[in-house]
Amino acid sequence: MKIFHNKTELTHHIDDLKAKGKSIGFVPTMGALHNGHLSLVNKGLSENDVVLVSIFVNPTQFDNHEDLAKYPRTLEADVSLLKTVSDETIMVYAPTVEDIYDSNIKSQSFTFDGLEHEMEGAFRDGHFDGVGTIVKRLFEIVKPNRAYFGEKDFQQLQIIKKLVELHNLPVKVIGCAIHRALDGLAMSSRNTRLTPEHRAAAPFIYKTLKTAKTKFGTKSAKYVTEWVEMQFETQPLLELEYFIIADTKTLKPVKRKSTKKTYRAFIAVYAGDIRLIDNIALN
Repeated sequence: MKIFHNKTELTHHIDDLKAKGKSIGFVPTMGALHNGHLSLVNKGLSENDVVLVSIFVNPTQFDNHEDLAKYPRTLEADVSLLKTVSDETIMVYAPTVEDIYDSNIKSQSFTFDGLEHEMEGAFRDGHFDGVGTIVKRLFEIVKPNRAYFGEKDFQQLQIIKKLVELHNLPVKVIGCAIHRALDGLAMSSRNTRLTPEHRAAAPFIYKTLKTAKTKFGTKSAKYVTEWVEMQFETQPLLELEYFIIADTKTLKPVKRKSTKKTYRAFIAVYAGDIRLIDNIALN
């Protein structure tokens, strides 16, 4: 498996592959890989000749410095996991902060037609400027044909699609279904930091989302939201940060349902000091 730490060496290799007519799939990650990431890699391999996985903990998208410091960095284990899928058709780009940002570790400012102000944007100051900065930079370095993102970060997925549209980037962004543990918990690198007690409580999040989806078929968004808030009041190990039913295109909270629109329920929950997000399509 080819592992690159330097963008110049990587771009030369990618140029060689493209000169031979090879298509490049791209899966950007912050490492601590799990089966959810592997599902993205497998999707990429089914549609491209080669897949590049970037492993980079991006400092500019953390509003909490303690969270950045604690984020797991497990490159050796990540490479071993990727080798279980393929040793030949997967490459890894694991750059240093300097290789990505030179000496200017700073976000660009972006506007994404208002998508950046909803949900996560309201709770994590500057987060999507950091996401836009690193994804745009990686797209410029990797020049992939297609890039794969999980729907667990659905707002991020919509913002990256908007980034590509606004900046005319020559890459097709593909959203992939949320990969879940058998008990329904959405796969996340943060799950490894849950205590046994919080891990046992966490599947309640998806269970509640599924019931909310059923209720949304006959009840108003306001009713469903208040019902979800009451459910979490019964959970001493889980603290609800937000539950929002939003239009999938604008990500704005729904006031009145329309049969002409599609909706999604979004949730953020603290299990101890670990913040978990999830979402579900409602119609």
